[in-house]
Amino acid sequence: MNDATPPAAVEGSHPSLYNHDLAPVPASGRTWNQWHFAALWVGMVVCVPSYAIAAGMIGQGLNWWQACLLVLLGNGIVLVPIVLNAHAGAKYGVPFPVYARASFGVFGANVPAMLRAIVACGWFGIQTWTGGVSLYVLWMVMMGEAPQAEIGTGHFIGFGVFWLINVFFIVRGTESIKFLETWAAPFLIAMGLALLFWGISKTDGLSAMLAITTPAEPKPFWPLFWPNLTAMVGFWATLAINIPDFTRYAKSQRDQVVGQAIGLPGTMLLFAFIGVAVTGATMIIFGKPIWNPTDIAAKFESRLVIGIATFALAIATLSTNIAANVVGPANDIANLAPSKLNFRIGGLITAVVGVLLMPWKLLSSSEAYTYTWLIGYSALLGPIGGILITDYFVIRKMKLDANDLYRSHGQYRYRGGFNPAALVALACGSLPCLPGFLNALARSNGEKLAKTGVDSLYESAWFFGFFVASAVYVALMKLSSRRS
Repeated sequence: MNDATPPAAVEGSHPSLYNHDLAPVPASGRTWNQWHFAALWVGMVVCVPSYAIAAGMIGQGLNWWQACLLVLLGNGIVLVPIVLNAHAGAKYGVPFPVYARASFGVFGANVPAMLRAIVACGWFGIQTWTGGVSLYVLWMVMMGEAPQAEIGTGHFIGFGVFWLINVFFIVRGTESIKFLETWAAPFLIAMGLALLFWGISKTDGLSAMLAITTPAEPKPFWPLFWPNLTAMVGFWATLAINIPDFTRYAKSQRDQVVGQAIGLPGTMLLFAFIGVAVTGATMIIFGKPIWNPTDIAAKFESRLVIGIATFALAIATLSTNIAANVVGPANDIANLAPSKLNFRIGGLITAVVGVLLMPWKLLSSSEAYTYTWLIGYSALLGPIGGILITDYFVIRKMKLDANDLYRSHGQYRYRGGFNPAALVALACGSLPCLPGFLNALARSNGEKLAKTGVDSLYESAWFFGFFVASAVYVALMKLSSRRS
């Protein structure tokens, strides 16, 4: 990103809607080309949750190629709303919470912004916990001691140290994030491939690594198809709505489209495949599946190799965390009170809330992670994405008044700064999935509940919410225009 100074103020802007960080990026600040966007996605994709997501599907009863197919399909689907919502950022240079003012109203935009921010805080905590565990494992191995499997004091110390590293980049600002993503991407790909070749060299080859991952009792594909596809789309549903936070720095629309197409689906498939294959290798080498690369690193005999592997994991987690889980919520939180909050303060608030959400509980089991976390928040973000896209492409035909986005009495004021059509559409797209979410939450806590229709609806929450909210929003907006 570029810290070029934006205009001193948008003409007629309201103090509660404008600050330096939320201002439109001028032409001099739009420096990202397609390779910057590709590197951004590589830096975000290469992380432990991406590595483990296909392995988690295998744990549910799918085979390796079915899991990888779902990863590719899910990321191909979510790329579409990502690129569509990215358009406004690249065209007008505005971040997500400002872009959302066109559809939700200048003050109503705080509703989707804060929903997005809360999810990002959860992800920040998850990634920081993962990075902290890798630091703990490195320290224990370097001290010649075996890391403890159960969560203990050492894990929390590692968590705290890694949290401080993240805070350092938050305080340094956006230019440090661009530097981190650009240099981390090729290093992370190389480390992932090195891990794959290690598995091949220690076994009878790739076919043996994949063959052993086939479940002893495979489950039918289709009952697991929708929940896992929804979870896979939900994995990046956060970026599908706040991608303007990055594309506001794009040189052109072509750069953001091509760069994202290069960086997301292929890298996600590659890293998920590496995760599956290497997990298979661990079953052959160690006699049990080890899905966490941090635990694999601890098995090496060479301290140098352990140090390099753990450093790579820390860089992977850091690059994902800062880009995916700090930039968005920092802007979203700043949007609450632009005259008092800025990017750095918003980022620090994100870091604190991420701890309070207790990420170690979100990662307590594969089913809890998939059914209550990934699918759960997709029920909120799917409708938001649908409303943003239909407003921009269907209602406004890609034309916004950038100045009015910062004015309290412009065309985006609606009713007291809130657009009732967007809020009603959001409720229609998300509330029907609430009973299914409550059932999933109960199951994650050990309750035995038979599946019903509300569970099937919930398992396709992102798709249901996206299309229902889109249809309701367009209908209400057209009805409103006829009345006026």
